Amino acid sequence: MAPFAKRLALLAAVVALAPGCQANVREDAAAAPVQPAAAAATVAAQPVEVPAFPPKPDGPSDFVYRGELEQGGWIRGQVPAGTFRARLGGQALTLDEDGRFFAAFDRDAGPTARLVATLRNGSTIETDLAIARRDWDIERVNIARRRGGASEAWWSRRKPELDQINAARGMDAPSQGWAQDFIWPVRGRISGRFGSQRIYRGEPGSYHSGIDIAPGNGVPFVAPADGVVTLATARPFSLEGYLLIIDHGQGLNSAFLHLSKIAVSEGQVVKQGQYLGNIGASGRATGPHLHWSLKWRDARLDPLLFTGPMD
Repeated sequence: MAPFAKRLALLAAVVALAPGCQANVREDAAAAPVQPAAAAATVAAQPVEVPAFPPKPDGPSDFVYRGELEQGGWIRGQVPAGTFRARLGGQALTLDEDGRFFAAFDRDAGPTARLVATLRNGSTIETDLAIARRDWDIERVNIARRRGGASEAWWSRRKPELDQINAARGMDAPSQGWAQDFIWPVRGRISGRFGSQRIYRGEPGSYHSGIDIAPGNGVPFVAPADGVVTLATARPFSLEGYLLIIDHGQGLNSAFLHLSKIAVSEGQVVKQGQYLGNIGASGRATGPHLHWSLKWRDARLDPLLFTGPMD
């Protein structure tokens, strides 16, 4: 083999084995076969599926997990030894170097979910989860749902805001906050609960996507867990007002709405219990309160299932 080809082959091998090196692929794609050294240049040009960390030969023989297995809930766990990739239903899981993961269940999740691990030898290990259904606070009103489309002027402002929110929610920060026991960002009267919803003459409105805490205007709040700031708005958004988003890693993030002050900046690493800002009534709010919402990927989660009841 020519010296240049040897260097290409060595480079391809190093890239394939480097921790943290990964490519996005379809869930049902098979692991890329090993190519002969003579085709090193071709291998380097093709996407190769690798886990976030090389699979460990030791570990549990099946999935190990704990958490809140109900709608709006979550689990933390560890994949079986030798796992190459894993998923919850159709959602790929991010694994740390010990095979630990975080996963969660949307407010409207179905009664079952399946954990699937694909091992290096191509075999799979599956575990079925029973997801408890919840009785949400539903208010039925005998009036028609109010109609009215957004104006072009309003949408021209709103779309860039949504783009920023989606980009901030889509980041995958290198934080271990997801593994912590969350604390309340502030204590006070709970004025709105996750999942509550109005039904207008049989037509459902949007459900409440977070929990509202009303301790008073200007009260400071803190980080419920470690994370990285992915959005700290310089001006109030049309609905959320001053908005702060914290990425806790593994696809889990917190959003804090209607603030009067933001005391941290984008890209900043924050620790659990650190002062983040002050409560207000900016944006579309009927009074000062902190709206705290949690998402994992596209699933909306109940903050109360992360903290437990407020003392």
